[in-house]
Amino acid sequence: MLEATPSTLILKRPITVKVIVTPLWQEEAQKQLQLQVNQIDQQMQQLDMQGQKAIAEIQKQATVQASQQIDNIQIQVNQKKNEMLQKKNQLLQQMQQIQLLELGQEVVQAQMESFFELKQGDNLVDKLNVEIVVRDGVVEEIRGKI
Repeated sequence: MLEATPSTLILKRPITVKVIVTPLWQEEAQKQLQLQVNQIDQQMQQLDMQGQKAIAEIQKQATVQASQQIDNIQIQVNQKKNEMLQKKNQLLQQMQQIQLLELGQEVVQAQMESFFELKQGDNLVDKLNVEIVVRDGVVEEIRGKI
């Protein structure tokens, strides 16, 4: 248990989590990205349906401003779809990059935080440089001064 005393400090530090590329990790990463791509596709379909429904409602009203309102809806729908397509393309690029990684290569997957005790005479740089290396979900190594 970390406990601050008059001669120690309790500080927070970033910890880098790296994964070792394995066939299992590549498969899992691809699945996660594909799920996100599928969600974006569904959201785009919903957006199209909502836009068409809103346009149909406006057309029923047949007001003077109807064509302007329809144009505004189409612009908003297209802007949102463009944002979604950009995100989808980023995900597809990530999927491609995962396939190109070499087995055994270490890849940064996340950043976490932890607390540590610092006292006079400690090397701050050493205490701040901590990494966790994971292979297929199992911690393989903790690097640095805990």
